[in-house]
Amino acid sequence: MLKGQKGITLVALVITIIVLLILAGITISLTVGQRGILNRAQEAGKNYTNAARYEDQQLTDLDQQTEQILRNVQGNN
Repeated sequence: MLKGQKGITLVALVITIIVLLILAGITISLTVGQRGILNRAQEAGKNYTNAARYEDQQLTDLDQQTEQILRNVQGNN
């Protein structure tokens, strides 16, 4: 060690702790806040489920229309 230096000062330690607390607060806020990652993930899951149901309904409707067209074509022959 250099002469006169005895390690980390108390001020540097307090500043470091304060910065870490601020960063922890920001992280917690972004994770569980009103528009946090967890809420946004739940919302995305609901949107995915709704989109899948809509797609299934559209495919069912398309299948029914195709069957109706085929019946009409076969009936005209």
